[in-house]
Amino acid sequence: MEQLRTFIVCTQWIPGAPGARSREHAVPEEQIVAQAQVVEQIFDRVIPDWKDQERVKNRRQYSDLWAGHREVAQRALAQLEREKELRENLGEAAPDLNAAQIHPWVWDGARSLWASRHFREAVSAAAVKVNAEAQNKVSRTDLSEAKLFQESFSLKSPEAKKPRLRLMPDDGSDTYKSLHEGASAFAVGCYRAIRNPAAHIPLGELSEVEALEQLAAFSVLARWVDAATLDESP
Repeated sequence: MEQLRTFIVCTQWIPGAPGARSREHAVPEEQIVAQAQVVEQIFDRVIPDWKDQERVKNRRQYSDLWAGHREVAQRALAQLEREKELRENLGEAAPDLNAAQIHPWVWDGARSLWASRHFREAVSAAAVKVNAEAQNKVSRTDLSEAKLFQESFSLKSPEAKKPRLRLMPDDGSDTYKSLHEGASAFAVGCYRAIRNPAAHIPLGELSEVEALEQLAAFSVLARWVDAATLDESP
C-alpha cells in the first residue's frame, strides 16, 4: 500500500508558475518508470485484468501519460485498504489459492504463459516441468509422464537403473501400499486427463479458475515427488 501511495503522489502534476505552459511531475520521469516496474506487479496481484481496462489501454488519450496507471493504483489501494471489510460483509471469507504460492516447479513452468493469459498452455508447460523434474530425480529419460510415475511409485523393489520414489518407509502396512498406489493413479490421471488431451486435440481456452485448479493438481504431484526419498538397488 505504501508503494501505491508513493506512486500516486509522484505521478501527480506540480502546477507550473503563473503563465508557464508546461507542467512537471513531482519526481523525474526515470524515477516514475522505476516505480512503475514495482507497482505493475502489485496491479497483477490485486487487479489481474488491469491491462485490459479501456482507460489503461488507451491512456495516451490523456495529456498525462501516467494517468491510467495512477487510476489503477488508486483502485488497487482502495481494494487493499477495504479488503478485510469487503470479505466480511459481501460473503464468506473463503480461503484463496494464489498461483504464485503453489509448488515452484509448477509455477516456474507456467509463469510466463500465465502472465499472457494463455491458461491451457500454462498448465501444459507446468506438466512438462513436473515431468522433467521427476525424470531428473530418478535419473530416467527413457520414460515420461504416466509411465514414468507408474514406474517411480511402483511397489516393486528397485532394480538397476530403475529407482523408486518412496513417500514413507515400507512398514508392510496397507497405508504404505495405498499411498503409493494412490500417488501412481493420481499422476496417471493428471497426465492422461489434463496434459494429454491438450497436447493432442485442439481445445478451447480454460478459464482462469479451471486452469488454477489444474495447476493445483500438478502442484500436489510435484510436492510428492519433491519430498519423496529415492529407493535405489544396491
